[in-house]
Order: sequence, then C-alpha cells, then structure tokens
Amino acid sequence: MIGRGPLRVTHALGVGLLTAVLVCASFGTHPASALASTTQAASPAQTTHTITFESNGSTAQLVTGATTVGDFLRERNVTVGAHDFVDPAIDVPLSDGLVVTYRAAVAVTIQNGAATLATTSSAPTVGALLEEQRLRLMPGDVVQPALAQALPASGIVRIDRVNTWIRDEKSVLPSKTLHQFDYSMAPGTTKTIAHGAPGERDTIVRYTRRDDGSVQRWVVATHVTRLTRPRVVAVGADEYQAFAQFEAHGVAGMGHIADSALQMVATAYTADCAGCGGTTAIGRPAGHGIVAVDPRVIPLGTRLYILGYGPAIAGDTGGAIRGLRIDLGFNSLREAMLFGRREVTVYRLK
Repeated sequence: MIGRGPLRVTHALGVGLLTAVLVCASFGTHPASALASTTQAASPAQTTHTITFESNGSTAQLVTGATTVGDFLRERNVTVGAHDFVDPAIDVPLSDGLVVTYRAAVAVTIQNGAATLATTSSAPTVGALLEEQRLRLMPGDVVQPALAQALPASGIVRIDRVNTWIRDEKSVLPSKTLHQFDYSMAPGTTKTIAHGAPGERDTIVRYTRRDDGSVQRWVVATHVTRLTRPRVVAVGADEYQAFAQFEAHGVAGMGHIADSALQMVATAYTADCAGCGGTTAIGRPAGHGIVAVDPRVIPLGTRLYILGYGPAIAGDTGGAIRGLRIDLGFNSLREAMLFGRREVTVYRLK
C-alpha cells in the first residue's frame, strides 16, 4: 500500500531540505517591510510648541520645534549678550503657553548732577535702571525721562538734584509817624507826644536750589509777632490854617484829624434872632463857628468841621435841635438867610 511502507533515511532528509528552502524563500521575499516596521516603532514624530515671545516692547505668538529657550532664540537668530535679559533661563525646556521675554541691553549715560556714569543695561524702565545702579533719589529730585518710562532712544538719563531747606526769617515793620494839629502851640512848632516802636514779622520761607545754581523761594507762612506803635508828633497851627488843609486834601488825606462823620440837616441862626441870646451854653458869644447840637449826639465842647461852613464848636442847644439836626451860627441875618436849610457833612475832630 502507498504511504504505509517503512520510512527511509533518504525520505527524512528530503523533507528537511524542502522545509528549509521554503523558510528561506519567505524571508527573501519581504525584507524591506520588516525593517521599516521596526524603524517606525523606534522613532516617534517631532513635537512643536506654541509660545508667547516678548521682545523689546513687541509681543507675538509663535509655533516652534525648538526644545529649550536657548534653542528658540537661536532659531530666531538672537544672540544673547552678557547684559541682555532673558526669562526663563536659556536652558529651560519649552512648553505650550510659555512666555519668553527678551530685552537687548543698550548703552546708557546717566548724568547724575555733576557726575556722569556710562553703563549698559536691559532694564525695562528708567526707575529700574536707577535701582540697578543703586542710585538713590532725594525728595524733590527731578528725573528725565520719568521713572515709569522706558529707557530713552537717546540713551541719556538726567538726574537734576534739588536741595531744599526751610528758613525762619524775621523782618522789622517800620513805625509810622502821625501828625496832630495842636491849636494851643505856636504855629510852626512841633512836639513828640509818643515815640512809637517798630513791629516784627515772622516769615517761614522754603528755598530750593538746582544743579544749575538757580534758587527759588516760596513763602510758606507769615504772621506779625509784634505790632507797630506809631510815632505821634503835635504840630502847632492856627485853626484856619489846619482846616484849610483839611478842605484841600479831603477826608482820606486828613483822616488823622477827623474821628467820624455825620450826615445832618442844618439850619442857620444869628445872635439877634427871636428867642436867641447873646451868650451860648458854653459861655462863648453866639456867632459864626458856634453851633447848636443835640448833646446826646454831639457832646458840648466838641470841635467840629462842617463842609461848606468851616470849623465850629458844639457850643449851644435848642428846643428844636434833636437827633441829627444842627443849627449853624452866622454873624448876620443875610448870611443866615442865604444858607437856609440844607444837608451837611459834619466831622468830629480828634
């Protein structure tokens, strides 16, 4: 029967050789496919990151295949100098959302008063530059550009040193001289009644001096610490001379002899009018210069000056003279009739 005979050695060798040939043929048919699958498993795809790049005032979002901050900057053709600012450090690995800040250092000249300092800095502001250089500002110092501004394109930062001090200054207030007419003295003579004394003013002043030497002054406060006392001089003069000067200069110019003024209604009388006597209440004869008043308003004996009439003395009273009424004495009936009744300004003299 076929296949049932004994297995010879020659048959076994043939089967082994046939199997070996088939296996070798299989490897020879697909070598590239096997190598490709092995290489693909060993090399993963390249990773990219989206980061924010801040450089010298500008900001941009960039996609990069760099692995570290330093690689990214080299990718951007940025060569980091010794004084440049980089954050994070150049060896920090990149990751999505990372913010990379780079500022190139610039040459800066700091004019500090009379001194000049040249340096290289990547400070973001003028204030940061001064802190970096350990330059201390005093109250009142002026910095240009301002502390919050970026380093200037001109590369020049100026510090104007301002010295400030306060001074308490005292000044003398001169005493005024007042002249008073004294009708008991001979005309042209004088006599000092009060010597007076100067006053004093205390002033608080603030001074500032800049580097250019200019000084400014501000008054902070001022007050009088001692009042002046006027010097009073009596001047001898006859009454008509004094009152003529009063008429010429008016009330403002001769206020030192006028105490107050009254607006009154004036009438006129003569010594020989009905009901009038020749002697007044103060014992002087009636006539020009003697006027009748209400003693409750103007005390008897008060020296007066009446515009349009002249100097007078409150020397008499009358039954109809009440309140702001005054009766002016005249030497003749004609003068009294011409005057009539009118409003007058009456000055009470000191």
